[in-house]
Amino acid sequence: MEEKELKELMLKQSEEFRKLYEEHQQCEKKLDLFKKKNFLTEEEELEERGLKKKKLALKDKMYLMMTKFKKSI
Repeated sequence: MEEKELKELMLKQSEEFRKLYEEHQQCEKKLDLFKKKNFLTEEEELEERGLKKKKLALKDKMYLMMTKFKKSI
């Protein structure tokens, strides 16, 4: 099963996965806003770093869930 297909299936079947995915997308949107700015304040830079770490942690959790789900099929 392709990664994209697996992700779509899990979005339909797993509430926990769907929450992680939505939170990941929210982080992505906030990071996009920071990318559009020419200059970030020190506070914004800290928030950007925190968002990047959070986004990566969410992605790691989603991939772990996908791996476990794939093995159970």
